[in-house]
Parts: sequence; C-alpha cells; structure tokens
Amino acid sequence: MNNKKEINLQIGNEIRIARERAGLTQQQFGELVSLGTKNVSAIERGISGITVSTLKRICEKLSISSDTILFGDKELNDVAYIAEKLERLPPEQFQAVSDFLNHIFKMVAHMEK
Repeated sequence: MNNKKEINLQIGNEIRIARERAGLTQQQFGELVSLGTKNVSAIERGISGITVSTLKRICEKLSISSDTILFGDKELNDVAYIAEKLERLPPEQFQAVSDFLNHIFKMVAHMEK
C-alpha cells in the first residue's frame, strides 16, 4: 500500500511540474484533460492515482512523453524538453510553431543589423 502512495506522489509531482511548465492553472489544466479542479489537486498531491486513459490524455494535451510523467525528465535540459514537445505535435501544429519560430528568428536577425 505504501508503494502505491509513493508512486502517486511521484506521478502527481511530475504532472504538476508539466502543468506549470505549460503555464496552466489547475482549472485550465482540468478543463483541457477533462478533470475537475479538485481531481487535479488530489492527483498532484498524490492523494489520487490516475488511469492509463487519463495519463494518455495528459500526454497528448501537453505534448509530452508518458516517460516524463512516470520517470521525470531530470536528464533533459530545456532545449531537449522543447524538442520532445515539438516531436509530439501533429504535423499541422508543428508547422504553425515552425512558422512562428522562423518569424521570430527573422525579427531577431533584423534587430542585430
């Protein structure tokens, strides 16, 4: 029973970290993954576990790997974290982000002149 509690704490903490990295409140995150705010809070505190289908929704909506939730991303630096998120985007979303970044890079290049 204690192992189950520990795993819930670890997973809940990783979900909180991923949610905060995405810049989402618990309410916004809950709406995104079809959970109530109280459920999100309970999961993040390790009081409640999550189902595989909830894990899948979280990973899809945050564009992260389930390994990140299950094992953390301690070995990833910020560039690797962003690259992982980009790899998981559907093609049309990836193209939109790519276009946006290219626009930013052009702006920065013009600022340097």
